[in-house]
Amino acid sequence: MAANFPVFSMFSKLSLLVFINLFFYPLIEGKDGGFSTHLIHRDSPKSPLHNPSNSFFEMLNKSFHRSFARAEYFKKRVSQSRSKHSSNSSSAPIQSHITSAGGEYLIKVTIGSPPVDFLAIADTGSDLTWIQCKPCKRCYKQDAPLFDPNKTTTYRHLSCNSPLCSDPGTTFCDFRNKCGYRASYGDGSFSNGDLSTETFTFESCSTRNVSIPNVALGCGHASGGIFQETSSGIVGLGGGALSIIKQLNGSIGGKFSYCLVPRDSNFSSKINFGSNAVVSGPGVVSTPLIKQIPYKGLSKPDNSSPSDFPGGNIIIDSGTTLTFVLQDFYQRLEAKVIKITRGTPVSDPGGQFSLCYKVEKRLKIPKIVAHFANADIKLPPDGTFLEVSKGIVCLAIVPTDGIAIFGNVLQINHLIGYDLVNKKLSFLPSNCTKYK
Repeated sequence: MAANFPVFSMFSKLSLLVFINLFFYPLIEGKDGGFSTHLIHRDSPKSPLHNPSNSFFEMLNKSFHRSFARAEYFKKRVSQSRSKHSSNSSSAPIQSHITSAGGEYLIKVTIGSPPVDFLAIADTGSDLTWIQCKPCKRCYKQDAPLFDPNKTTTYRHLSCNSPLCSDPGTTFCDFRNKCGYRASYGDGSFSNGDLSTETFTFESCSTRNVSIPNVALGCGHASGGIFQETSSGIVGLGGGALSIIKQLNGSIGGKFSYCLVPRDSNFSSKINFGSNAVVSGPGVVSTPLIKQIPYKGLSKPDNSSPSDFPGGNIIIDSGTTLTFVLQDFYQRLEAKVIKITRGTPVSDPGGQFSLCYKVEKRLKIPKIVAHFANADIKLPPDGTFLEVSKGIVCLAIVPTDGIAIFGNVLQINHLIGYDLVNKKLSFLPSNCTKYK
């Protein structure tokens, strides 16, 4: 991308950014603490957010609007982070790097003993998992009943002496010597309540369920903002001490992976943990997983070199549909694509994209290669160009004056693995519909 630029890294916390805004559906349990579960896109007929009155193109264009809003939020978040860093402010509450109700996936979690099902936003930028609880002084409206800690035998409100009650940006000690939490988000949404532990149970496809005891859980007694009624809270998949991923580290070894299917597929995407998450075999490429992702640039198969399109750092985000690159970089990329594309240029009827073509037999779209450090990713033409309306395709890589984002469309049909212990991100071209 244009030049090296600092990034508020989701990778400092994780980087699924896999907003994963997912659904945990029936898990497939493996050996050595490995398990897998299906992911449901928010626009899937299986999702409670699905609106059957919307056409495919209407849903797609709404995801574009969410992408632009999300990119703008990241830009503001970076600015806030720099401002706090320059002023050496450490007392302000830590904010999630994503909006509370955005993203492309939800996650289904089962909490307590006996277990109760909830839908929540999966957020790799947040560490703490929280849900709304009884009694609730101020709660947003949700479809599911509020969680009642008095009706579960495994709920434990933590004392201030607990090692989990040591995050100055999230936890605090109240007058009862009990641990509390405060979570705030960039869109003004928030949740406050008690920090506790609970048992998380996942329904397995095998003969027994997968239970995780003593997972940190925020029991929210005051929450508000733009949360949707289908969501009961947030599932924190970040890399901090309070996240589920960190607490599961002993059994999953800091590894998880996911494989996203095309939007129009009848199959579900899948996320894997532990031994199930290993990405290996012919065609695997890996890049260092660091606070600022080492991205070298893009090139085309016409002898252009990565140096023609210098890189910087980029966020891998499954919660953003489109891919965003810096303005200067985009201008050079667009000029090169125009030069080698064969087709009839047309205008985008939605006014969101600057480079579009008519769908016709003579249309020839170039293949683009994304160059990460030590890892070249060949991007399929049907990922770089999307049919945004009937008979019109547009370049799904767009300019920004904020930070670069590698969106979920370019991640489709790639098995993407995260090894947080060895700090490695791996890619393997795959037919994700075959992962069952």
